Amino acid sequence: MNIFKSKTENLIELKNVNFSYGFNSVLEDVSFSVKVGDYIGIIGPNGGGKTTLLNIILGLLKPTSGQVVVFGKPVGQLKKERAQIGYVPQRLSQLDVNFPATVYEIVSSGRTALGNLFHQFTKHDKEEIEKAMEIAKISQFRDKLINSLSGGERQRVMIARALAGSPKVLILDEPTTGVDISSQEQFYQFLADLNHKHGLTIMFVSHDIDIIANEVHSLLLLNKKVISFGPAKDLINKDYLEQLYGNKINFTFHKH
Repeated sequence: MNIFKSKTENLIELKNVNFSYGFNSVLEDVSFSVKVGDYIGIIGPNGGGKTTLLNIILGLLKPTSGQVVVFGKPVGQLKKERAQIGYVPQRLSQLDVNFPATVYEIVSSGRTALGNLFHQFTKHDKEEIEKAMEIAKISQFRDKLINSLSGGERQRVMIARALAGSPKVLILDEPTTGVDISSQEQFYQFLADLNHKHGLTIMFVSHDIDIIANEVHSLLLLNKKVISFGPAKDLINKDYLEQLYGNKINFTFHKH
């Protein structure tokens, strides 16, 4: 059962969040919210706090101050609800080339977060695993070893692994790292389909400014502070990007 009644309800909300490593300030007074069905890209310079922000939302890091509410609860109080967040870390698709697992084994491991680590999968579990592979369009690879796939194919496997847990939110950290250029636009189209056709709320960090500006609904411009947050078409301009990256960078924009 979907516990959210409307697309106006917040799935994730941050209020005045600060985070520091010792005396090194990483995030400063960060506030924004994510609603049901949002498709959000996060961009900013290296060291701007993007990965730290994701880790705070996931509950992997505790903010120095401020509030983080996920699914209507303080993130530190989440228990079973954590399984409703599908997460793909930055380097997860770059597996050891000698890693012996099959695609099916990797995807099925996405059900363990739901309490199936030491139990046989139920019929429902197996149906969700098959559904995840079908959505990610990797069913034909089910018996292949993960190391035999291309970077783009492995990334789809990791997405399917996250989808197998039936998440309400999908969070990705630089999902096209290690994916060849020719596959990147296909991959972003895949994410858009997950959002549009399957109603999945998606947040991801990327350096592909030009591509994501034409894909996502909203952009979060982050450099320790939130420079701006709103419709992508309104934020991809020289003034905002100079605030984000500095005025010594040349930007070239393409129309798709």
